[in-house]
Amino acid sequence: MAQLIDGKRISQEIKDELREEAGKLRERGLEACLAVVQVGEDPASSIYVRNKRRACEYVGIRSLLYTLEEAASQEDLLRLIRQLNNDPEVHGILVQLPLPPQIDEKAVLEAISPAKDVDGFHPVNVGKLCIGEKTYLPCTPAGIIELLKRSGVSIAGKECVVIGRSNIVGKPMAMLLLRENGTVTITHSKTENLKAVARRADILVVAVGKPGFLTREYVKEGAAVIDVGIHRDAHNKVCGDVDFADVSPVAGAITPVPGGVGPMTISMLMRNCLEAVKATVVSK
Repeated sequence: MAQLIDGKRISQEIKDELREEAGKLRERGLEACLAVVQVGEDPASSIYVRNKRRACEYVGIRSLLYTLEEAASQEDLLRLIRQLNNDPEVHGILVQLPLPPQIDEKAVLEAISPAKDVDGFHPVNVGKLCIGEKTYLPCTPAGIIELLKRSGVSIAGKECVVIGRSNIVGKPMAMLLLRENGTVTITHSKTENLKAVARRADILVVAVGKPGFLTREYVKEGAAVIDVGIHRDAHNKVCGDVDFADVSPVAGAITPVPGGVGPMTISMLMRNCLEAVKATVVSK
């Protein structure tokens, strides 16, 4: 049976480390501040925002919540972002996605100052990631790297296959695995012989957005399988992109859903917030 990669436990370890670091920063007169912007009252978004603010409170990061009505215009949101960009007390800005249809998500993400882009989505920070410069790492891929390292899964020299090529997970995941000296293949809906490609992987990261997509036919015996998906099945039970019951007997290590990748995303956001406040000292 596969080793269970416990995201809840590892996430808590990291938050405890960050809490200690935040305390040392406060002793130096530095308190990180994260501004969270939510447009509308989508229930899932509200839960995510609440969880992020709760993590801020635990770690010792000041959080500010700005809520705009569902009907808010793009200019309303951009005006708020400009205000936060210019506020020296705010070190990180996070706009909760998805946004209502009248707002261009790309324009909003590009409006956030790269220095305050703690999600790591701004093109400047994406470019820095690609060329190996220090920058804010996208939270979910960065969390996956921590899961692997802290679970004793070696990346260097290993065959790594990423299923999915999104800008938020797939592409940056490949860059981070490459940075750790993995040999990386990115696959997607047009990949031929996907099962055969996936079966080469020592580390398999699945981010396709389809519940139960990955079965044991895709998995080499002993591979580490990381499930990025989160869905509700026909019985309203939370599940991932991986058929856990089918895959876990052949995998060497596997993340559960829930309790795997999800908790790590918020921990990495907290880390980026502390990096943001430390960067203000360096820049002065």
